[in-house]
Amino acid sequence: MVHSSAFSQGFSSAFMFDFIRNHRRWMQLVLLLLVVPAFAFFGIEGYVGFMSQDRELAKVNGTAITLPEYDQARRARLEELRSMLGNRFDAEAIDSPSFREQLLEEMIDQRVIAAAAIEGRYTVSDEALRQTIADVPALQEDGQFSPERYRQVLASQGMTPADFELRLRSDLILSQVLGPVSLTASAPKSVVDHLVNALTQQRTVSTRRFTQSAYEGDVSVTDADIKAWYDENAEQLRLPESVNIEYVVIDEDAATQGVNVSEKEIEHYYQQNQSRFGQPERRRVSHVLFTVSASADQAEKDAALAKAEQAARDIKADPSLFADIARERSEDPGSASQGGDLGWIGQGTLVPEVEQSVFTLDKGQISDVVESPFGYHVVTVTDVQPASVKPLEQVRAEITSQIRTQLASARFAEMASQLTNLVYDQRDALEPIAQQLGLQLKKAEGISRDGLLSDELFVRETEMTDDIQALLSHPRIMQVAFSEEVKGTGENSGSIELAPDTILALRVTQINPSEIPSLELASPVIREDLVRERALEMARQAGQSLLKDLEASEEAAPAGFSPAQAVSRQNPRDLNTDELRAVMVMNEQSIPGYVGMNVQDGFTVIHVQSVEPGEPLDPSELRQFQGQLSQAWGQAEETAALAILRKKFQVEITPDGRALIDGLAAQ
Repeated sequence: MVHSSAFSQGFSSAFMFDFIRNHRRWMQLVLLLLVVPAFAFFGIEGYVGFMSQDRELAKVNGTAITLPEYDQARRARLEELRSMLGNRFDAEAIDSPSFREQLLEEMIDQRVIAAAAIEGRYTVSDEALRQTIADVPALQEDGQFSPERYRQVLASQGMTPADFELRLRSDLILSQVLGPVSLTASAPKSVVDHLVNALTQQRTVSTRRFTQSAYEGDVSVTDADIKAWYDENAEQLRLPESVNIEYVVIDEDAATQGVNVSEKEIEHYYQQNQSRFGQPERRRVSHVLFTVSASADQAEKDAALAKAEQAARDIKADPSLFADIARERSEDPGSASQGGDLGWIGQGTLVPEVEQSVFTLDKGQISDVVESPFGYHVVTVTDVQPASVKPLEQVRAEITSQIRTQLASARFAEMASQLTNLVYDQRDALEPIAQQLGLQLKKAEGISRDGLLSDELFVRETEMTDDIQALLSHPRIMQVAFSEEVKGTGENSGSIELAPDTILALRVTQINPSEIPSLELASPVIREDLVRERALEMARQAGQSLLKDLEASEEAAPAGFSPAQAVSRQNPRDLNTDELRAVMVMNEQSIPGYVGMNVQDGFTVIHVQSVEPGEPLDPSELRQFQGQLSQAWGQAEETAALAILRKKFQVEITPDGRALIDGLAAQ
């Protein structure tokens, strides 16, 4: 533990602790009234807000959460999402009624917790605050708190130690309200045992499935059927408003088009990057090692040295004995059995002392004794591979590709800069810009706020390949195309970065109002839907009829069912979620028996034949399950405690708050 005196000296804000200590009652009042209510979403401005006459969205213990406070929280949350989602961020799609309600509820919960903290007079001591900071891994070096690291981390976040300590203290105060509820929760043993039994219990089943596809061939749909459906349900086919656009794209293909690499550039690149296309010198090395431990005394070192010197003399007298001597005397377990062979060695592989000797020896030469941290070595080089470089012709294609990529990268940046300027210099047309940049002016029809309209119900003049569909389905395309600046004026958009290597600019050329497709166009879609709908109904009727017959009979092994298999909540086999649930909730007194249910593509009849207890969990699995269950139990208790606190502090969402959630209030 870091002593408080030493710890305080490391803080640039040590004076703050003294100030808090000397003015404790006054600081607690300021903390609870100003910081705690604003803990998660709003600052001191929030406190000023509830003293004003701003629109009130909710009340907690008689204190209002106002529209300015909500707006500040909303901006912060949207900015957080913008940072996370990048180009996929769409504020209009995210800022929905559910988003607004969740945000307001979170603000209410934080205000409720703050009210409970004030009422309970929760505090955090200076020592607890210091220890919490000291325990943060990001503020430690070699496992110890580092004052210097502390200041650096806070500075990178634009915070002072004083700001951080005040916020952390408020965080710790609030955590005392509900934290103990979840941390001390433990699921009762009876609950754990019951759930383990339910989780592992096995039931033997066989199935018979009645699928829609099996009945589609029996369905007949006439033109009159289609006309009748269209007359009654045409509104269901209504297409939303869409736009036609023309656009230009700068991507890798556009940037590399027309890029030629000269022979001179290839040769220059080859000469400047020889190391990339070659292999440095390698040497086949063998050694005899006499180890010396780090704790060895001088006598032990002298003994090892004497053995190494004797080995060097014996090998130099007859170099052909190197491998035999290595097998008999070397204390390197990895190479001794291989006659001392270390394999092919490049520079930077061995310890410096040995490597220096290796790369000064001639092939077949025996070294003198070499000392290293491992002990004493006798080394020889058995073969040498000189440094080599691949011929230019062997790497020409690779070099050409690399140069083209470099040139394209520079050209991409230049074209992107030009496009950014040109779309503003000439706002009413993209064609001259495309010609100036050497780009193809492309067109696309039927882009709605939610994406591309289906080809089945919308007639396009321009073919939509998979690549084009993927490009134009990017959320930024819809966001920009339907912005007032682009859709409302018909002018060029700015440059839209869809990815680091893809930039696009577009212009709306036509607005297509919402409309119902003609009967002629919609007929194939309606026919397909009617066939599918009627086949599904036939499949379900057949399944329900069989289930009724089986329930009335005593047939033990009905025909047409799959082979029996054991299923459990841990291993459902081929049962979907609904099928498994129906099997596992079936009363044991009704087994053997049958159960049936509608599924997405038809009807399933299941013969539940028997029930068996499952294999018990092993101790580690049981501990893990108990931990997960206790965590869920704690979260449930924390939610229940928060509900009690919300009731105690009289939480109320005002009519203005409801209107804001529904999107009827100005934000």
